[in-house]
Amino acid sequence: MASDVNARVMSSFLDYLRIEKGLAPLTVSAYTTDLGQFAEFLGPRKRVFTSATRQDVRDFIQQLFANSVDSRSVGRKLSALRHLYRHLLIDEKINHDPTLNIDSPRQWKVLPKSLAHDEIESTLASPRAVNDSRLAAALAARDHAMLEVFYAGALRVSEIVGAKLEDLKLEMGYLLVRGKGDKERIVPLGKSAQQALAEYLREARGVLAAGKSSPVLFLARGAHALTRQRVWQMVRAASAASGRTASPHMLRHSCGYALINRGTDVRTVQQYMGHASISNTVIYTRLDAARFNRLWKD
Repeated sequence: MASDVNARVMSSFLDYLRIEKGLAPLTVSAYTTDLGQFAEFLGPRKRVFTSATRQDVRDFIQQLFANSVDSRSVGRKLSALRHLYRHLLIDEKINHDPTLNIDSPRQWKVLPKSLAHDEIESTLASPRAVNDSRLAAALAARDHAMLEVFYAGALRVSEIVGAKLEDLKLEMGYLLVRGKGDKERIVPLGKSAQQALAEYLREARGVLAAGKSSPVLFLARGAHALTRQRVWQMVRAASAASGRTASPHMLRHSCGYALINRGTDVRTVQQYMGHASISNTVIYTRLDAARFNRLWKD
């Protein structure tokens, strides 16, 4: 069985560390934990230590990052694997070291978390009035419009909080966004976002303004500006319907993935999202084809 093969390999390697290398018990214990995690990762792939590939090692590291393991811990686990495979290579148990040419964890870009297509649909449809009052209906319409704009425009929290009424060109279907470094970009809005915005402006913004004036597009009650914290709370509450706990940035990342998956070239996506460096955009191309299909199939 695979578990028996891995157990024998680990036992031999750990004995080597203790006896020949004279490593401290705590270090040996850390190696045991790290290698055990890799063995568990290989299990569903029907592989053992001696049959693991370079892609297995890369996928293992990517999974660690996706689970928010810090780079120092990832580096330690990669070091454990390097030592294991160097030992197996010298011992002629393998012909190739799968850890060769694996980048240092500090050089890795973590794949941003995103929502699947059905999770996006559920989140966008979520805001509902909590009662029959005009204020509750206005808040629900505002939240729905904000979610649609978040996703359609791949906006940051600061960009949606700072959006001005004059920046919206609804009849032309776009929003002028001021991003990092006060750089401006034009963000096209899809039909759903335009409809949600039209309803918000027609039915809700005046209710929230309560007779007061404000240059801000999305208002809190009494014409006050929304806080970043309130926007995060709203997105978390809306995403609960999908079974996920999402953040505003997850909506932004979901848009980035969707644009790439629909064949939009990287330079266009860079401009769309307001990335200063294209390296921040290229990361959206790193999803493998299987995950793309799983996330975005209709």
